[in-house]
Formats: sequence, structure tokens, C-alpha cells
Amino acid sequence: MAYNTELVDKVREFLAEIPDIEVLEKEMFAVLNFMVNEKTCVCVSGENLMLRFDPKLHEEVSERNGYEVMLMKGKVYKGYCYINSDGFKEKKDFEYFMNLCLDYNKIAKKSKKTVKV
Repeated sequence: MAYNTELVDKVREFLAEIPDIEVLEKEMFAVLNFMVNEKTCVCVSGENLMLRFDPKLHEEVSERNGYEVMLMKGKVYKGYCYINSDGFKEKKDFEYFMNLCLDYNKIAKKSKKTVKV
């Protein structure tokens, strides 16, 4: 599935306004992953945002409009979710989700780098 290029541009524009961050875009698993300071921050998957956020906030986020659960091997993957377009129609909602991801990015651990042999 291709991702929504208008949504990609919206995420790019938002991140471009944030001072002192390094943004790298990576296509992975049919999504466009926006890595901030070498850590997955937010992705665009089809028409949805895929969020990485503080797992402690999972219940709060799950009550937001547009929330869709992320399952891994049949289990809810806390700290990650999808938000469909109903959840970020309003600018304030889009900003809420982007800031949620950026706030967690500051404290999230980097993935271990794999060494290619």
C-alpha cells in the first residue's frame, strides 16, 4: 500500500519548524518512517499516522478520535498506534499527535544498530 503523499508533506512541514532536530526519512515495511535524532518518531502508513509515544499514555491516547490499535503477534503494542484521518482533521489534533511523538522521542531509546557482514 502506498502512503498518502499529502500527509507526508504535512508531517515534513511540521517537523521542519522544530529547531535542533535531525530528521531522516526511511521507507520501511510499506510506510514512511520519520526518524528524529536517529529514533523512530512518527510514520505515515497509507492514510494513517503511526505514532510512537510514551506507553504510560496508552489509555489516554486510545480514547482519542481516530485511534486504531496496533497489534503485534495478536497483542496490543503499547506505545504505538495508528490514527486514522478522522483523528487529525483539525490542526490542533494533528499538532497534539505530532507533539506527543516528539515528546517521547526525547526520552526514547535508540534501536540497536545491526552490523552487516
